[in-house]
Amino acid sequence: MAASKSVKPTESELEILQILWGKGLATVREVHEELAKTKEVGYTTTLKLMQIMHEKGLVKRDESMRTHVYQPAVNKERTQKHLLNKMIDSLFGGSSTQLVLQALGEHNASPEELEQIQKLLNNLKNQ
Repeated sequence: MAASKSVKPTESELEILQILWGKGLATVREVHEELAKTKEVGYTTTLKLMQIMHEKGLVKRDESMRTHVYQPAVNKERTQKHLLNKMIDSLFGGSSTQLVLQALGEHNASPEELEQIQKLLNNLKNQ
């Protein structure tokens, strides 16, 4: 599942990818039902978005049955890394420190998350 360097998912496409990354395989109806839990969206809108995503290479579609089944064609971690690097460059002038300070200053991290962050910092210091 290689992520295409030229394809940048929109916010709506990322919402659909999140669902597919979680489920693995899903029909348009299943994706639509998940989206409808958090926002008002029409079935035909979901269908059209998923068709566009297929054309862009973001999802794969199994057309062997009457109901098409979709799966992600891009890797979650690679997509996250690509979008994060783009955000760091464009919003934080290439400074990951500024990103971390902003994130931790605006959102309360749980004790478990803080422990994970501390372990990462310790590992980085020891390298």
